Amino acid sequence: MMKVFAALGLFLCLLPPPGSAAVLNLATVTCGKYENEVLPAAASNPGADTINTVMWLFGYAVAKSGAHVMYPDALAPFGFALDDECKSNPAESLLDALAIVKPETKSPMDLAAVECSAFAARHVSMAQSDPESATTIMMWLFGFSTAKSGSHLFDADSLNAFEAGLLADCAKRPEAGLLDALAKTKKSNQDKPAKPDKAAKPSAP
Repeated sequence: MMKVFAALGLFLCLLPPPGSAAVLNLATVTCGKYENEVLPAAASNPGADTINTVMWLFGYAVAKSGAHVMYPDALAPFGFALDDECKSNPAESLLDALAIVKPETKSPMDLAAVECSAFAARHVSMAQSDPESATTIMMWLFGFSTAKSGSHLFDADSLNAFEAGLLADCAKRPEAGLLDALAKTKKSNQDKPAKPDKAAKPSAP
């Protein structure tokens, strides 16, 4: 995982100054906003640093493509490809850009072939020895699961709730595949119902 961080070094150096972070609606966030606001904000947000933001988007894009594999060495190429797509088409929505960018498909790991119990044990161990890498991998799974749920909202603050839910499901069904667990884990970043119109008059009692 360290070589992933090193490969993204040049990409991160090109980012503008940091700003504020927020829940992202991929359907309404433009590529221009992604480049000029989202990535810089992530760089200053401990809950959604730039690498983890790109990793979430990577997992999301893979799930939206219909695949269910993780490509361990493809994060940096994906980040650069998404960057190129967005710089070339600043008015394009980030959701559309993710559908265009295709990840490199080297060394695929099929999530359906990974047992939930084995993943949970490795994750807990990695969280102790290499917490940054553990969080980055969980962020990919979070993005993947969000796409599978039908949502297109990214809320980095929901990562801990997602992680707890996934590990709890793995504890209940250790023999299940990780892919199945991701499909059943309750996501806390589901699309929220629209707020009522403030101008609307209250209904009669």
